[in-house]
Amino acid sequence: MAIFDIVLGLTAAAGLAVYLVAALLRPERF
Repeated sequence: MAIFDIVLGLTAAAGLAVYLVAALLRPERF
């Protein structure tokens, strides 16, 4: 289950990073 936890953590981190970048590039949307 450790591998699954790592993948889940990386997916969550990647999603958060994409959201933050999108918010910085297009602040009028948020």
